[in-house]
Amino acid sequence: MKQNLVLIGNGMAGVRTLEEVLKLEPEKYNITVFGEEPYGNYNRIMLSPVLASEKTIDEIMLNDEQWYSDNNITLHKGIKVTGINRARREVIGEDGTTAPYDRLIIATGSTPFMLPIPGADKYGVIGFRDISDVDTMLEASGKYNKAVVIGGGLLGLEAANGLMKQGMDVTVVHLMDRLMERQLDKPAAKMLQKSLESRGMKFLMEHATEEILGDERITGLRFKDGTEIKADLLVMAVGIKPNFTLGQESGLHCERGIVVNDTMQTFDPRIYAVGECVQHRGIVYGLVAPLFEQAKVAANHLVEHGIGRYEGTVTSTKLKVTGIELFSAGDFSGDEHTEEMVFQDIAGGNYKKLVVRDNKIIGAVLYGDTIDGTWYFQMMKDGTDISEFRNTVLFGQHHLGDSGHGDETRVAAMADSAEICGCNGICKGDIVNAITEKKLFTLDDVRAHTKASASCGSCTGLVESLLAHTLGGDYEDAPSKKPMCGCTDYTHDEVRSGMIQHELKTMPAVRDFFEWKTPDGCPACRNALNYYLLCAYPEEYEDDSQSRFINERAHGNIQKDGSYSVVPRMFGGLCTPSDLRAIADVADKYNVPEMKVTGGQRIDMFGIQKEDLPAMWKDLSEAGFVSGHAYGKAMRTCKTCVGDTWCRMGTQDSTGLGVKLEELTWGSWMPHKYKLAVSGCPRNCAEATIKDFGVVCVESGYELHVGGNGGIKVRVTDFLTKVETEDEVLEYCGAFSQLYREDAHYLERTAPWVERVGLKKIKKAIIDDEKNRKALHARFLISQKPAQIDPWKAHADGKNANEFAPIVIT
Repeated sequence: MKQNLVLIGNGMAGVRTLEEVLKLEPEKYNITVFGEEPYGNYNRIMLSPVLASEKTIDEIMLNDEQWYSDNNITLHKGIKVTGINRARREVIGEDGTTAPYDRLIIATGSTPFMLPIPGADKYGVIGFRDISDVDTMLEASGKYNKAVVIGGGLLGLEAANGLMKQGMDVTVVHLMDRLMERQLDKPAAKMLQKSLESRGMKFLMEHATEEILGDERITGLRFKDGTEIKADLLVMAVGIKPNFTLGQESGLHCERGIVVNDTMQTFDPRIYAVGECVQHRGIVYGLVAPLFEQAKVAANHLVEHGIGRYEGTVTSTKLKVTGIELFSAGDFSGDEHTEEMVFQDIAGGNYKKLVVRDNKIIGAVLYGDTIDGTWYFQMMKDGTDISEFRNTVLFGQHHLGDSGHGDETRVAAMADSAEICGCNGICKGDIVNAITEKKLFTLDDVRAHTKASASCGSCTGLVESLLAHTLGGDYEDAPSKKPMCGCTDYTHDEVRSGMIQHELKTMPAVRDFFEWKTPDGCPACRNALNYYLLCAYPEEYEDDSQSRFINERAHGNIQKDGSYSVVPRMFGGLCTPSDLRAIADVADKYNVPEMKVTGGQRIDMFGIQKEDLPAMWKDLSEAGFVSGHAYGKAMRTCKTCVGDTWCRMGTQDSTGLGVKLEELTWGSWMPHKYKLAVSGCPRNCAEATIKDFGVVCVESGYELHVGGNGGIKVRVTDFLTKVETEDEVLEYCGAFSQLYREDAHYLERTAPWVERVGLKKIKKAIIDDEKNRKALHARFLISQKPAQIDPWKAHADGKNANEFAPIVIT
């Protein structure tokens, strides 16, 4: 029989818990919900746009009453719960309604903090927390003129802005000397105040209210310095306090909130609590992202999966105050042991401050241009050493550089038609519409509904910025512990290390050990696990071709018309007349409609039908060619210039070295595509400084560069080291390639990987530790033995022939 699950509190955290439960075990519980407000579940952080008449109540509704009906949930709306009988396991509503429970979720949220000032009980004095408060303010704006908002934080400024848009004369009264002191330092707060004053908002800073004036209704305020101000409406927006009275009266252990453990259980194991009413490890949270993480963990245990843990959230906040972009994270005040890095452009309306300790970012404040906030925050969470790029860190993320596009790459300034996700052809407008219309809050939500950021992942930062820009107020960046996919609560790193530690050598073994939520996984985790197993056990694991993208299964790039392209490998870009004749013969034989010389110094043949691929590969194989892997998450090319063989500027034999590097690395499966280049002199004709591994030849040897990225999102390489011989180049290349293979997440290019883990870690593993470098190189050579069995030849000889046979319709 189904058990009874009761939720007290119909807000965002509680209902999100129910949504997670329904995803995992939709038939486990009979669900009952008590909500004090007479509505369904709505997006509380969007009340400000409702006040400003930018949205309606219907537009911010997350789960209307039909949703409860569709999911067989009993909703008692407009009923406050006044008691919990833990002995009888029963919830009692103020109207006498009762509901039995086997498991109970308390999600009573928070209440606005009302200052205990004489006169606070007069008409026209309200908080700003729910739809009723918004209705009161809208009604007042139609009858009265002067409004005062106490509190210069985010909520107060949004309330003031909304009332201004309703035509009221608004003054913000703030006790401190700067606005939003919890999120902004003095320079940023001063810029914000100046901008808001230019729009007509008034401020009384460092003012403490002594009394609220008037008889039954407010007429003004008197301050402790004796001055007064007229007011018809007073909004107190000085903060919130956890609403844990019900839990306390029920005998649950409470301090600043209802105390819960890492599974979101209270001291009564049948009762869970989530959201703003909760205290976890001494901390209470008021922003959306931690509450949604709590909901996911609570649901995991409610359905008895028993593996989720909430370990707290590293908070950062992207805010949008009346259209002004702000970002704040960590400790932005610092102390005597920290240093500050500051960029300030008052005329341009931009300000950045990074607080650094031991070459690691511990805090950040951004005003105006905030697109790099997610990057700074990620480096904070990862503890990235910035010593190698301190001189440019203030100017933004290297591998999301503008590539000549200037402000077009700034997400806030992008046109709706601007493409965000190149893999899936998703534009900014598509994502914004999905966020607003489908009530999306997280990166995973956007991926599920739009596919943006769901393929290569390189646009993740832009998508997260769009989320923050669109949601405003309470949006937070991704949690510090990000699961590998929706099938598991474990991260990429946890799965990889567990795979090695416990000698898990098959996908079923991995899924069983980590208690996967789905028996066969999903496309995201199957592809990732297949790569991780192939990397960990190259001589034992048998590659699962069905756990690869279609291009890799077909060993050719599928084109828009369903045909394929074929790119034979030309080592180092070299070819002979006989090579060209062989390619020409193949092109004639298979009626290739178009051929092109690629940027990687090879020849690409387009318009090949899938059923012709094995025969074409057979002809190319007999002519001495192997696959160019232009289709794979693999080593692609090694681009070269002619070097000192022909060029008067050349310093070394760059072409010969490029051939050796490509012979070393071809066929290698990687987390993502992987490109090499060798330039014969510092003029860098082969563009070695925007490749994953690049070599620049000089008179005295070879400069090695790593982590470069071309295309729209350009990142220049980091200098790794300088060596004297070609053998050293080959060893360092093998070691770096293997370190990337073993350490990076699947679908993570070297550019974001280098920035995530830090160049210092890579140098420590490869340069400082000779023994480890040689071990990495040796493991790479072992992995290359099965990898350099040419897939074209194998398929030409009949391997998986059924995949290339056309479907016969009878």
